[in-house]
Amino acid sequence: MTPDRHRPGRTYRYYDLIMVAFVTVLLCSNLISAAKRVRVGPVVFGAGVIFFPISYVFGDILTEVYGYARSRRVVWAGFGAMVFASAMSWVVLALPPDTEFNQPAWEAVFGGTPRIVAASIVGYWFGEFANSYTLAKMKIWTSGRWLWTRTIGSTIVGEAVDSLCFYPLAFWGTWPAERVWLVLASNYCLKVLNEVVMTPVTYKIVAFLKRVEHEDYYDYDTDFNPFSLKM
Repeated sequence: MTPDRHRPGRTYRYYDLIMVAFVTVLLCSNLISAAKRVRVGPVVFGAGVIFFPISYVFGDILTEVYGYARSRRVVWAGFGAMVFASAMSWVVLALPPDTEFNQPAWEAVFGGTPRIVAASIVGYWFGEFANSYTLAKMKIWTSGRWLWTRTIGSTIVGEAVDSLCFYPLAFWGTWPAERVWLVLASNYCLKVLNEVVMTPVTYKIVAFLKRVEHEDYYDYDTDFNPFSLKM
């Protein structure tokens, strides 16, 4: 397939669907699984570790097929969705409950502290852009070969940035420093392992999308400014 540089005005069959899937996974992993702690033998980790890395899989697919600029729009869509969902949770929980309403249970599940929520949003923003930028650059360096190197390599970078933002911002000063670094390292390894396990699935989805969309975008002349929404 010939590398494409510019395709202005292109429309795609599955781009919007991938965007919706990305945002859905992102919101669910933050709102549903964030408060749950799981123990498997001696290992304790947040349930979100199981599902949140799927958003990186979608991020890889978006950048690999459609390019950094279109992936950037999806990252901003996810960012806006997270901010709105967090604000909505705070407003809903602040409303005076009915006398028979189990307010403590709702607060336990959806009442994340502002510090943790803010850390999650910051980690997501920096991590996703680092992931997309790394994959786009690696695609050019490898001339489109060895997809596994850039899906895993970009996740190694993106999840590292995400984790280094999130855990210190969320827990430094409330947890012992040793625990912060231990949880950061263990959860980081689990997230990267998730990407490795998902690699065969990523290959199949990427191959399908490139075939049906007639697109295999290379970011030769892309403006990588994360604050630009130009296509």
